[in-house]
Amino acid sequence: MQTLLLVALLGCLAAVFAAPADRVRWCVKSDKEHEKCEALAAKAPAFSCVKKTNTIDCIVAIKAGEADAITLDGGDIYVAGLKNYDLQPIIAEDYGTSSETCYYAVAVVKKGTEFTIDQLRGKKSCHTGLGKSAGWNIPIGTLVSMNLIQWRGIEDKPVEEAVSEYFSASCVPGATRSSKLCQLCRGDCSRSHNEPYYDYGGAFQCLKDGAGDVAFVKHLTVPESEKSNYELLCKDNTRAPIDSYQNCHLAKVPAHAVVTRKDPQLAQLIWTHLSSVQSLPDFDLFSSEAYAPAKNLMFKDSTLKLVQVPANTDSFLYLGAEYMSIVRSLKKEPTGTTSTAIKWCAVGHAETAKCDSWSINSVRDDATAAIECARGATVEECLKMIMSKEADAMAVDGGQVYTAGKCGLVPAMVEQYESELCSTAGATASSYYAVAVVKRDSGVTWETLQGKRSCHTGVGRTAGWNIPMGLIHQRTQDCDFTRFFSSGCAPGANSTSPFCTNCRGSGKAVGDEYKCKASAEEQYYGYAGAFRCLVENAGDVAFIKHTIVSENSDGKNVAPWASGVKSADYQLICPGKAPVPVTDYASCHLALVPAHAVVTRPESHGEVVSVLRDQQAKFGSSVPDATFRMFQSESGKNLLFKDSTKCLQEVQAGKTYADFLGEQYMISMKSLRQCSETTPDLEKSCTFHSCQQKI
Repeated sequence: MQTLLLVALLGCLAAVFAAPADRVRWCVKSDKEHEKCEALAAKAPAFSCVKKTNTIDCIVAIKAGEADAITLDGGDIYVAGLKNYDLQPIIAEDYGTSSETCYYAVAVVKKGTEFTIDQLRGKKSCHTGLGKSAGWNIPIGTLVSMNLIQWRGIEDKPVEEAVSEYFSASCVPGATRSSKLCQLCRGDCSRSHNEPYYDYGGAFQCLKDGAGDVAFVKHLTVPESEKSNYELLCKDNTRAPIDSYQNCHLAKVPAHAVVTRKDPQLAQLIWTHLSSVQSLPDFDLFSSEAYAPAKNLMFKDSTLKLVQVPANTDSFLYLGAEYMSIVRSLKKEPTGTTSTAIKWCAVGHAETAKCDSWSINSVRDDATAAIECARGATVEECLKMIMSKEADAMAVDGGQVYTAGKCGLVPAMVEQYESELCSTAGATASSYYAVAVVKRDSGVTWETLQGKRSCHTGVGRTAGWNIPMGLIHQRTQDCDFTRFFSSGCAPGANSTSPFCTNCRGSGKAVGDEYKCKASAEEQYYGYAGAFRCLVENAGDVAFIKHTIVSENSDGKNVAPWASGVKSADYQLICPGKAPVPVTDYASCHLALVPAHAVVTRPESHGEVVSVLRDQQAKFGSSVPDATFRMFQSESGKNLLFKDSTKCLQEVQAGKTYADFLGEQYMISMKSLRQCSETTPDLEKSCTFHSCQQKI
């Protein structure tokens, strides 16, 4: 009860302290930074300043609604994104052609000192701050991964203790003051400008003063006039000039970013106000010269401009899988017993129910399940869960393979729809025809589609969106598809779009939350759903797979909506041809496209293939009297896998998503991606940085 009261009280306080509609309260951590912020506020009354002692106090203040924004480095963005704070990056610093919205973490040493990176043991080290990217997470993570710092994890000892045993003395602002990690510091060893050796300039000064032998900083830290006196330590045990950072660095990491609460209106307000002050004639947002010797106040001095981060980008997506992996490696916790199951990601209730049944049936002799289930609201959410290791695999359509590939995932197995090819080693992977279906005698042709109503399997899906919309874009060169179709149902579209107007939802309630959602709860979602949309006269054309009409007509589908549906009442349309029977798909289709594939992280490829091979040997199409059917759906259509799947076949390890999709599909996607509004938010987040590494 006390906890509930505290939460309620914090909520009330957040409301009281909520930002005025037109003002941004910037959190600062030092007197000099406060001085610069006040100077900004004098020029731009849209800003005011809130002074706190350190970064974590600012994060807490923003969470509580006492402040609105602060610029943080990657390590702090990670902390701010944890569930207890739940802040998100909204604006990135851009450093120009040298690295854009990324920077290089480097190890700087004095020229003539001769030691290499593998000879750092016993040396004295200078760091920007505990938990910061270039100054701590990257160098310590690198030294641990190279086995130069011996550390078995937190159950052995804290990583700080392992570092203090490795270096003879250090200055790591933010470390315990009585430890060796604060021995070289000149001030109070706090992660603030009260410590002269704090931040990039401070860590370099620590090296310059001779206090330390190596400084872990970013690539633009050493002043131009002093570059000839310093060198970089490279991971291959060589040295390089300061300006050779592109070939000699510890890692390329995401730029500092402005973080705030997850509030789209507040994010837009901050962006609007920061955009306006970047052009002030008598105030330089990216200079701390007037406050020397302090540097990097509010923003890094090397920033050239600010760039808006794609919507719905959280700290994980912003930092990227490689950086997150480094951070987590430094927070090693006792793992206990690890499950040998693969965690399948299901979308919606119907898929989850099937997955739960699969999991129960997959229990082995040792009482452990081979399959566990995770649930995501959408395919995008599931892909993100796979990236962050909350799930391991799912089967997706080609368009989603494309997005997954852009986010560093790989195809592991592909659905095969021809049973005779299941026993053939190295058989050609399955493909299918993307087709456009209309009612017979409707008079609708490919050339007369404009102004009609459309039924799609889902936004971003291959047959239902990418192929037809790519062709339409090539024809019209117009990215606003609402000017082509009058209305329709394209699950996954914005709820206010005409592409949601004709969707049916779950059919269970007025104001249905599932209407137009890309999940099985939307009755017009997926192949059968898009065909049903056409059958029930919610659209004039359905973009689907070539087998769908025959699978849902002539008595083959017992669902009430399909009863009485005759395949002869439908036709295919395609460019340059009159309508043809639905059986003539080989001569009249929009494209031949790759089958659905199971995607996973590259390092999980072998494990996923092994488990799925074992599972289909027990529950596949060819197994009589199996207690579970992987490729059949009882309470829906195409749940977890397409019902037409006969088996899964391995996609060779190392084969990229581009190799899998093929050149023609990639050309289509490149054309469609000219329309940025059709690009999934997840894909935008995954491709925002040039430095976001594949997993």
